[in-house]
This record gives sequence, structure tokens and C-alpha cells, in this order.
Amino acid sequence: MVSKNNKDIKKYIELVVNNMMNMGDADYDMDKETSSDSHSKGLIARDFGIMEWDWPQGVGIYGLAMLQKHYGDARYDDFLNNWFKANIEKGLPSKNINTTAPYLTLIDLARRTGNKAYEAMCVEHANWLVNDLPKTKEGAFQHVTTSIGDRNSIILNDSELWIDTLFMSVLFLAKMGEYYNNPIWRSEALKQVLVHIKYLYNKETGLFYHGWSFNRNDNYGGHFWCRGNSWFTFGITDYLDIVGDNIDRGVRTYIVDTYLAQVNALKELQSESGLWHTVLTDSTSYEEVSGTAGMIKGIIKGIKLGLLDESYISIAEKGIAGIINNISEDGTVLNVSAGTAISDDVNHYKNIIIRPMAYGQSLALAALAESLG
Repeated sequence: MVSKNNKDIKKYIELVVNNMMNMGDADYDMDKETSSDSHSKGLIARDFGIMEWDWPQGVGIYGLAMLQKHYGDARYDDFLNNWFKANIEKGLPSKNINTTAPYLTLIDLARRTGNKAYEAMCVEHANWLVNDLPKTKEGAFQHVTTSIGDRNSIILNDSELWIDTLFMSVLFLAKMGEYYNNPIWRSEALKQVLVHIKYLYNKETGLFYHGWSFNRNDNYGGHFWCRGNSWFTFGITDYLDIVGDNIDRGVRTYIVDTYLAQVNALKELQSESGLWHTVLTDSTSYEEVSGTAGMIKGIIKGIKLGLLDESYISIAEKGIAGIINNISEDGTVLNVSAGTAISDDVNHYKNIIIRPMAYGQSLALAALAESLG
């Protein structure tokens, strides 16, 4: 799929994986002592370790599961089992959009190992998403998140849609719908895909806004955030792969056309380094690796699914080279923006700190693994 051979790619994959698996614990106590100014720059301590049940870690273990599937073995199952066991023993945090992300990996682990307790957790959580998660107008998943400094509380983000939701929660629900042939879960996942496209897609550019507020009736500052767009590129191709032919042909075409419009817009915005800027349309914002990796993963998957022709391989090659150039000797993925809340101010996105993150490792891993062919 890319110009470097698989042996070279696998060398970088092992570096990234070893680094991610040894990132250690998250630190909620530090969050309690961190200033609001630091939070606005993305300095949320719980996001940095691997041993926590939240979205950065959920994306991280999903990357491991993807790589293991490529190899066709169970090389990471011990790590995954220990990860889930440790978090369950500690006690799970509040239920919300972001803490759904680990379930995307848990359901496959449950099915591989026959763990009925894990399976029951997934069934209960799928029902919770449909029946109990707060909804906005038109029944969209409200982007409820974990409170900063208190893992047992939530931030409601009242009446807000965020593009992150498609990856963090909708993929899991879609997977549950297919595994259990459950029309309620399947239909709800599709509805969420469509309502998020309706309110977050910008038809003039082909790009996606970070969020929408029903209270304000707007897309905040109307900024095109890199990693936000990557949640669509990555997430929608995995969604289409999950549902396969179990989707109306016209609806599938609508989703694919939206994806193609986004990829064609991204094609014009990719920098010479192979990366994209953290504000896609602002060349004065820094180039960012995690969003780049998510978009490259989604582009390669699109080629494999036959959604994109081979002319897009050059974009993938350029992006993979850019990612590899940002992997240090110890496997740290560099130039990754920290957790990013929604904002009217473009400078908010441009001032988010750059730090090694579990999801930075994972998104780089996902792109590299997808490039193996």
C-alpha cells in the first residue's frame, strides 16, 4: 500500500506499541490541582497514561486490537485482559460518550475468549446508549464527557453534538447491532451517523466542524479541526466495513459521497511534510500527527474498500512518511495535540499543548497497521 516495505513499517509499529503499553497510570489527583488555564490548553492529566477507562486509552487499546487482527493471533490478549480486569477492579468511571470507547475493544475480546461477564457489560452499555444517554433535539447523542478531576461525575455539554461521538460511541453501537442482529441498535447507530453529518458537515468545503449547539443554533466559531475531521475519516470507513451490506443502498451512497467530498478537500490541504495543520484551513497553525494519522488510516481503508481509486495512494504514502518522521527512537509519537474542548476562538485550537498521548500512539499505530496491506 505504501512505498516502504512491511519490514520497515513493522519496525516502527513495534516501537510505537512498546511505548504505548508502558505509558503507565493516569493521574486524576493532578487534575484536581491543575488551573483552568492549563485545562484550556489540553493539560488534562488523566489523558496521558494508558491505565484509565476513558477515550484516549480506549482508542489506544483499539489500535492494539486492530494490529492483532492483522497478525491473526492473540499476542495482545493478555495485555487487554489485564487492562480490563484492572479497570473493572478499580471501578468504572461515569457513563458517557467518551467512556464508551473501550467497549469497542471489549466486545471483540468477549467474543474471542467467551467471557460472558464482558459480553453482558457490552449488552448493558448498548442499551444504556439507546435508552439513557442524554439526547439533544432530534434525538442526537449529546456529547457527555467525564468531569475533569472527578472520574465519577460528568460534564453534560447540554444540547451539543461533537464529531468525536461517531468514533467514541457510534462505532460500538453499530458493531453490537451487527453482532446481535439487533435492529434497534443498528438503526440507532445509523441515525447518529446521519444526524451528525447533517449538523457538522460543511457543504462549501467538504470538511467537518468540531461541534454544533442546539441552544446556540450554530457551529461555534466554524473551525475545521484536524483531529475532529479524522474521527470522521477513520470512523466512517470502519462503520461502513462493520455494517457491510446491511444498510440501504441509497443511504450508503449518501454516506460514501460525504466521505469522498471530505477526502477530496483534505487532498488539497495536505502539507509538503505529509501532515495536516491542526486547524485544517489555517497554515499558521501547527502541523499535527494524531489527526493526520486518523485521516490517513481512513484514506487507506477507503482504498481497500474500493471507495477510492489508486490515485489516492500518493496521499497515503506522503502521510505515512510524515507520521514516521515524527516517531522518536523510543517510539514516542511526536507533535500530538492534547485533549481539545470545543471553542469559538481559533486560537484555542492553535494553543493546545503538544504532548505524547495514548491516542497519538494508537492513531499512528492504526495508520501504520492499515498500511501493511
